[in-house]
Amino acid sequence: MSKAVPKVDLKGLYIEDVLEDDSFIGVVPIYAQPEPEEAPDLPEDSEIEDEADVSEEPEQPREIIGYLVGIPLPTGLYHPRFDLVTWDAYQDAVLEAQSDYADELHDWREQWAEGVEQGPEPVYTPPAQPDNLWIEGLTPEEIAELTKPGDQTELEQLRAENTELKLALTELAEAQEADKTEMQLALAEIAGLIGGE
Repeated sequence: MSKAVPKVDLKGLYIEDVLEDDSFIGVVPIYAQPEPEEAPDLPEDSEIEDEADVSEEPEQPREIIGYLVGIPLPTGLYHPRFDLVTWDAYQDAVLEAQSDYADELHDWREQWAEGVEQGPEPVYTPPAQPDNLWIEGLTPEEIAELTKPGDQTELEQLRAENTELKLALTELAEAQEADKTEMQLALAEIAGLIGGE
């Protein structure tokens, strides 16, 4: 099974969703693909020497070009941005909590081995994950520019016209119903007059 996972750039701005395994969690860097190296041209008549003589260059660190984020993207954001700084701070807090727990557990076990009376074994409690990891990537001014009334797209114009037509049809149907009721009352009155003679 797979699920859609947000892909973000180095600033955390949402790019697109990509399919990943259902078990994908956390934040994982995306690395640039290394350029393929061209094989050296060897003369056909030369014999291949031992490969041990070939000196290998140290592997260059790969460049991070973005991240996959295993935290669901909320609705209602114009240009979502994953807060990488807050995520890194949270990861630091997790590591610190794990380190503190390991120290407490080590001390507890040492005291237990020495026969010192103590309380219950320490329990690891991870820090709470921040709720606000996805934030708005646009400034209030950019959002105001996007949402200001003005030129409508063709789709927006069609929707507005459709709404106006629906209202006009509703008003026409109500008017016809009122006319029909008036006509029925008038006919009933005429029938009453004819029957009363």
